[in-house]
Amino acid sequence: MTDYQEAHRARELTRRTVVVAGAGGIAAAGLVGGALTTTAFAGDGADTSAEDGAGVCYRLTSETVEGPYYIDADKLRRDITEDREGIPLLLGLKVIDSETCRPIRDAAVDIWHCDAVGVYSGYENQGNGGGGGGPAPTGEPPTGTPTGEPPTGGPGGGGGGHQEPTDDTRYLRGTWRTDRHGHVTFRTVFPGWYRGRCVHIHVKVHVDGEWTDAGYEGGHACHTGQFFFDEESVLASAEVEPYASNAAERTTLSEDTIYDQSGTPGGLLKLRYDRRDIARGVRGSLTVGVDPDATQDGQGAPPQPSTSASASASAEAS
Repeated sequence: MTDYQEAHRARELTRRTVVVAGAGGIAAAGLVGGALTTTAFAGDGADTSAEDGAGVCYRLTSETVEGPYYIDADKLRRDITEDREGIPLLLGLKVIDSETCRPIRDAAVDIWHCDAVGVYSGYENQGNGGGGGGPAPTGEPPTGTPTGEPPTGGPGGGGGGHQEPTDDTRYLRGTWRTDRHGHVTFRTVFPGWYRGRCVHIHVKVHVDGEWTDAGYEGGHACHTGQFFFDEESVLASAEVEPYASNAAERTTLSEDTIYDQSGTPGGLLKLRYDRRDIARGVRGSLTVGVDPDATQDGQGAPPQPSTSASASASAEAS
């Protein structure tokens, strides 16, 4: 073997050692039981820092409505799994100023989503996304002409207006700060689905506030959006328990009336997992481009459905 070949082989061995060490470090930081185990994501040494490469800057990530199930940042944590069962999900985000491409540090990032069978913490009596999963009505059906304001609930999660929490559960919710590179990582589980919506995660980005011993105070929300999952990954998850026991009618990504069908700018996550065994764990990543001077609290009118969305899909925004 020549000197050149020896040197090249040494460099390759060094590179592989670094990659393997990086993968082990991520796995070792996982959880046991309902979250990451030391074998989760084995064989995949990809970085989860959500670097999406060129072409991301100068593009705002799509805004959406907040939905009815937001609970203000009262859980400062990166591991939001608690006792929920499901496929481990490591979600890596990078928050940047969409105009300058510079990372936004010390932003407060909120995420929240339903569990594997479509239930939101804080709203367990709503059942599966508020779309019919709760207890059956009792007593005689009402008669006569209805009076008062019509109910705001509906298929798939109760419309876009906020609903007050009905219980003290807070699983699959959390807030954490971006580092100096704009990065933040959460450990959770792959979400399930409920009637009227495709699989998704809600997100808010808050800036100009202050981190104190009590948490994050002041500032404003400069982004309210949702992250989405491609159909291949969702179909794979549906073969795994407890997702397989979710009997709710599923809305596909192309049928969803909140996702704008624009791919990454619309919140479509980049996912990595073992195609032979998704149950081992999934890595999701995305660069989120925001306008830090804007106020996007998700309280406005919901976005118009895309032309490719099914006319039969529910237009609620939970």
